[in-house]
Amino acid sequence: MLEPVNLSAAFARFSDAWSPKVVGDVNDMQVKVARFRGDFVWHRHEAEDELFLVHRGRMVMRLRDRELVLGPGELLIVPRGVEHCPGALEGECEVVLFEPRATLNTGDAEDPRTVRAPERLA
Repeated sequence: MLEPVNLSAAFARFSDAWSPKVVGDVNDMQVKVARFRGDFVWHRHEAEDELFLVHRGRMVMRLRDRELVLGPGELLIVPRGVEHCPGALEGECEVVLFEPRATLNTGDAEDPRTVRAPERLA
């Protein structure tokens, strides 16, 4: 069905952090929403680029040589192979992710927060 996705409504449907939920598909890519709290795990994706778009709150993207801070309406594309560690600033942030369907949220790192089959909200 061709229907708009209301991001605020999608985020209202879950409260768990670091567990991306699928809200749409674009060719071989997925659009996911995720809540960030605290810091995630350092990881990289050897074959996939990732797009992070902040919906609410502020996030930090830690890279080995610097840190980038993003606020609402800002996005960052992390190229494949770049080691990174996302985190939330000031409590929690809501992030939209755009990445290939096969992308594992923890990339090359094993972590208790690894999500192999993200829940589909839409």
